[in-house]
Amino acid sequence: MHDIAATAAVVVSAVAIVLQALVLYAIYRQTRAIGEQVSLLAPKLESALESAQSAIEQSRRQIAEVTAKANDVLDTTKTQLVRVNEVMEDATTRARVQLERVELVLDDTINRVHQTVATLHNGLLRPLKEVAGVAAGVRAGIAHLLTGGRPSVAQATQDDEMFI
Repeated sequence: MHDIAATAAVVVSAVAIVLQALVLYAIYRQTRAIGEQVSLLAPKLESALESAQSAIEQSRRQIAEVTAKANDVLDTTKTQLVRVNEVMEDATTRARVQLERVELVLDDTINRVHQTVATLHNGLLRPLKEVAGVAAGVRAGIAHLLTGGRPSVAQATQDDEMFI
C-alpha cells in the first residue's frame, strides 16, 4: 500500500510537471506574440514620440514668440501711455494758463465797460439832468411870473401834492 501511495504521488508529480510545462509553453507563446506586437508597435510609437516631441518644441517656440511679442506690445503701450500722459499734462497746463489769461482779459474788459459807463454817466447824463433841472426851474419861474402869486389848492398839481 505504501507502494501504491508512492506510485500515486509520483504520477501526480509527473502530471503536475507536465501541466507546468504546458503552462510554461503557453506563457512562452503569449510572450512571444506580445513581443512581436510590441516590435510592430515600437516604430509607430517611436515616430509618434518624435512627432510629439517636435510638436512640443514647436509649441515652446511659438509660446516664446508670442510672449516676446506680447512683451513688446506691453512695452510700446507703456511708452505710449507715458507720452499720452505727458501730452495731457501739457494740455492741462496750457488750458489752465489760457483760462487765466481769459479771466484777466474779461476782468479788464469789465473794468473798461464800467469806466465807459461811468464816463458816459458823468459826461452826458449828469449834464442832461442838470440842464433838465435848470429848464424845470426856469419853467417854474416863468409859470410863477405868468400866473402871479401862489396857486390855490384847487390848482395844485400832482408834484405839488407830494409836498403837501
